[in-house]
Amino acid sequence: MPSFAQWGNDLYTGRRSYDIVGRRNLWYGVGVVVFVASVLLLVFKGLNPGIEFRGGSEFRVTGVADTSETIAVDTVEATIGATDVPRVSVIGDDSVRVQTERLDDDETDQLAGALAEAYGVDRGAVTSSFVGATWGADVTNKALRALVIFLVLVAVVMALFFRNWQMAVAALVALLHDVVITAGIYALVGFEVTPATVIGFLTILGYSLYDTVVVFDKVRENTEHVLTGSRRTLAEAANLAVNQTLVRSINTSVVASLPVAAILFIGAFLLGAGTLKDISLALLIGIIVGTYSSVFLATPLWVHLRSRDPEVRAQAERVAARRSSDSRKAAETQTAAAAPVVAPSEGGTATVVVERTQAPTVAPQPGRGPRNQPRRSSRGRRGRR
Repeated sequence: MPSFAQWGNDLYTGRRSYDIVGRRNLWYGVGVVVFVASVLLLVFKGLNPGIEFRGGSEFRVTGVADTSETIAVDTVEATIGATDVPRVSVIGDDSVRVQTERLDDDETDQLAGALAEAYGVDRGAVTSSFVGATWGADVTNKALRALVIFLVLVAVVMALFFRNWQMAVAALVALLHDVVITAGIYALVGFEVTPATVIGFLTILGYSLYDTVVVFDKVRENTEHVLTGSRRTLAEAANLAVNQTLVRSINTSVVASLPVAAILFIGAFLLGAGTLKDISLALLIGIIVGTYSSVFLATPLWVHLRSRDPEVRAQAERVAARRSSDSRKAAETQTAAAAPVVAPSEGGTATVVVERTQAPTVAPQPGRGPRNQPRRSSRGRRGRR
């Protein structure tokens, strides 16, 4: 069983290779299935926007002994009779966060006192704040605007850097794939979408783009002069580049995922930091999905787009013709070497002589015997004289 380092070295040198580009239909199918499932989750279940986006009032009760969410729900319904079901979440071991629809000042004071009495704490242990719906809508518009500007800049930079519009299109498709799948998993889990989540989304876009650029840079290096030769097709050269960067992508993904997973499972679930939970989930999903899209979607899609060019098709035909010619010549040489030679003999019969290649015989040099013959001592020669 080869070590991980030996496995990576074999991938880089080409002694070991996985046909990632050649099996692109399989990766397309996996990506499309997950993408469609994410879209369906977004349409039918939807995201859970935080109070920063939808507006409302928020109460935070600290130092409670019983963090039951039922207490908060019953208190809200009995005090103000809210039409919407309040959103209650436990933060840490002794804090409760309650979010309701927008309340006026009298309702806010009344509910804060009721929560303090229900949880058995002082009135000062209950803090309140509110967010207007206009501010939340403004935050949403700015987040969408930032996403669109980011994608436009990515397309322009990729097209200028690689001087290849196909790579820009492949990178954008990979980014769209990552964003939709991350949002779909967010809808499935039900976490609130907060400004921290938006920051996490933009961060994973940057990570996915970085990984794609590294792979594309190696692809450009391997395919720079491939169209002028006949040894390897464009798809084979790109597949070699993906294999050469595969270990690097895995290592980067693992190293980046470990601290993010620690933030998610330790900082969020054990310590109760809600903001860390929002951003860490987006980062963890984005790192994993971004690595997949950079390796299994971006490069195969670029090869798919380039394969429509006439020069790429012509070069692939030249490679196929050369390989066919080499195979035919090798077969003819092997047949000629193994063909029997018929020599006539006396009595009208024929003798079949099969020529075999023999190793050349090395004649001993004059004055020197075989190597395994013991040398005679100079004393014996002097004695004979």
